[in-house]
Amino acid sequence: MEKRPVSHDPVHADDLHQRFSGADELIEYARTSEPVKKAEEYWHMLGPGLTTGASDDDPSGVATYSQTGAIYGYQLLWMSWFTFPLMSIVQEMCARIGLVTGRGLAGNIRRHYPRWVLYTCTVLLFAANAFNIGANLGAMARAVQLLIPQANFAFVLVMFALASLSLQIFSSYGTYARYLKWLALILISYVVTAFTINLPWGEVFKGFVIPTVTFSRDQVFLICGILGTTISPYLFFWQTSQEVEGQILDGKTSIKARQQEVTKSEIHSMRVDVWSGMFLSNLVMFFIIVVCAATLHSEGIIIETASDAAKALEPLAGSAAKWLFAIGIIGTGMLAVPVLAGSASYALSESFGWKEGLYRKFKQAQAFYGVIIVSMLVGLLLNFVGIHPIKALIYSAVANGIVAPVVLVLIVLMSSNKHVMGEHVNKPLVKGLGWFITIVMLAASLATIVLLLV
Repeated sequence: MEKRPVSHDPVHADDLHQRFSGADELIEYARTSEPVKKAEEYWHMLGPGLTTGASDDDPSGVATYSQTGAIYGYQLLWMSWFTFPLMSIVQEMCARIGLVTGRGLAGNIRRHYPRWVLYTCTVLLFAANAFNIGANLGAMARAVQLLIPQANFAFVLVMFALASLSLQIFSSYGTYARYLKWLALILISYVVTAFTINLPWGEVFKGFVIPTVTFSRDQVFLICGILGTTISPYLFFWQTSQEVEGQILDGKTSIKARQQEVTKSEIHSMRVDVWSGMFLSNLVMFFIIVVCAATLHSEGIIIETASDAAKALEPLAGSAAKWLFAIGIIGTGMLAVPVLAGSASYALSESFGWKEGLYRKFKQAQAFYGVIIVSMLVGLLLNFVGIHPIKALIYSAVANGIVAPVVLVLIVLMSSNKHVMGEHVNKPLVKGLGWFITIVMLAASLATIVLLLV
């Protein structure tokens, strides 16, 4: 059949059958209509920023946000808007460092700071990530047991670790990233749930707009966890390295080429990508807290098990809530665990000058993939030391909150340095906000450490 030229003029729905005689022509019309084209271009523009934001809502994040809503209701809902610009600015700094320098974050720290600074950051990152990997793997295994109570925890745990390793070692980054973008949509179930229940919108609005803190030991601990699971060190390293890897896949295989060929268009696309990813992350955070406040806090339920957390989705899914929750935990875990292992591997490989990159084959970067394997093994073993699974998820978020200020100082310094960034250096406002974020994270970190010691 000969195709007719497709018109872009507005058309009423009842005219379509007269204008198109075949399904292929109708599909072509839909694809080339302006709104669809713009949506498609926007979707393809999204990459490392979206996957980074999506991986931020990992099982550790879900548990932290859920417990926040369950214990404090809508009181800490304001943190969903408070953390959005903060994490967006930090991730944009990281992405810009990667694009402009052509190197990952650890590679830049190695060039501009003493080795002890580099090794301190790398060791702290590896420790926090290994703990986070273990907590997430454990949560995924418990999610399976929620559906199949007779499933052996150790067996399921090992299967998830092997599946995640296989994905990282045997899949190219291009293939991997495409699927990660779709996995980002799994937690939309919390958004849908919010509109199936009768919310007290006055309380929601008050909790969202008016910042309140009681400064109790438990609340400070949880606030540090919220900050740590949104503004996380592993996201800093991952974002920077993935921007570099994206350049390499575009043919910029040398550092010099990556430094010379960065354009304003690339910087703009990166900003759209990063802010979109962070918006998605905080939108999910908002709705998890709202739904858990409305369903768990109102019933006096504090989350002790995966089954408790799954009850938040009962208004949407009824008896199938545990299935929806389990699939969400497994999906976000499979999304986040490779990011955690990969970010630690990028940092260590750049620190010691090893060949790195998920675009490389295993034989080309054995040390890089070796670090990923070791990270997974350490995380795997941590599940057998007897830590409560829900507490482990929240503790891992707090650990990230304690480590983050150390790395943030270096990020702000480097992205504000003209010698490093040239014309793409931080503007004064961005620099000021960067230091504000660092101070907030440092205050939360020190307060948590003091409360843990007393």
